[in-house]
Amino acid sequence: MTAPTIGKERQAELVVHEVIASVPSLRQEWYERAGQRLNSLTKPLGSLGRLEEIAARIVAIREDPRPDCSKKAIFTLAADHGVTAEGVSAYPKAVTRQMVLNFLSGGAAINVLCRHFGIQVTIVDIGVDGDTSTLPGLMRMKIAPGTKNMAAGPAMSAAEMYGAVQVGIELANGAAEQGLALIGTGEMGIGNTTAASAITAVLTGRAAAEVTGRGTGLDDAGLDHKVRIIERAIVVNHPDPLDALEVLQKLGGLEIAGLTGLILNGAARRIPIVVDGFISTAAAAVACALQPRVKPFLFAAHRSSEPGHEALLKFIGQTPLLDLNMRLGEGTGAALCMALIESATKLLNEMATFSSAGVSEAAG
Repeated sequence: MTAPTIGKERQAELVVHEVIASVPSLRQEWYERAGQRLNSLTKPLGSLGRLEEIAARIVAIREDPRPDCSKKAIFTLAADHGVTAEGVSAYPKAVTRQMVLNFLSGGAAINVLCRHFGIQVTIVDIGVDGDTSTLPGLMRMKIAPGTKNMAAGPAMSAAEMYGAVQVGIELANGAAEQGLALIGTGEMGIGNTTAASAITAVLTGRAAAEVTGRGTGLDDAGLDHKVRIIERAIVVNHPDPLDALEVLQKLGGLEIAGLTGLILNGAARRIPIVVDGFISTAAAAVACALQPRVKPFLFAAHRSSEPGHEALLKFIGQTPLLDLNMRLGEGTGAALCMALIESATKLLNEMATFSSAGVSEAAG
């Protein structure tokens, strides 16, 4: 007699919860080892500021006294959103696929920055509405051709949500197998600031109007309409704020769910995760709600001009490394900050110590 097979949805659910449980805690002894090394370098104590904190945290995450962060990648996940039917974006839904083509041809901002900093960029179709099977260089892991209209009901089924989170988990497994030392999050999806704002409102307990911004450039009337649609979606779906997976299923996007899985399993695999802007931080907030041990594995790249981002940064307990008034997405802020993080670890690894350089230390 053969054992009964587990259904695909149940299998994905088990994988997701296994990863959530497997995220480790960082050990204080590794921070102390990093601190001893940093304090021995030829500089006044603490003079490199936040670069020293970054380096120490990388040491604790990797459990490696001399971590190498030169091998790094950004995963830009693309998906469409059914809520665009409500007119919440200044751009038509077709732009999602058009921008995927731009990514693949190397013409987007994320391509320029990744070329400049030597970062691998992987474009993933997790939910683009339309056929992408003929596009070379695209990683096709499509769960569905976009979400449903969350203003009328749940954005995803439970199976779609778990499937999308599992895609992110698989991406993190691949990153670990490649020996990547830094993972950056990126996204593309017309309508995804609406989904991220709804998630932010529910998880943080803020009013929709307080955490909703203009996205790709809405005017005042468009912004008011967007807020009303988010309020309607929250009333229609009534997600439990203490059940982050339910919030994600009912109000999220396939790319947000994928990034949630990437973040969870990146932490479980001890890979530091550089979180881009508002959309990526919404995914990070879901991951942190599911497993608070994720928080120290995260590096917030920058402070987005979207109003909900500040609430999310507080929720995940991170202070952004940059504040450039950016709101592009794609992973652009993450690319900039990967250079900072790599610089911090090179200072840790390559600076001379007072002893090796024959330099006198401070008196006292």
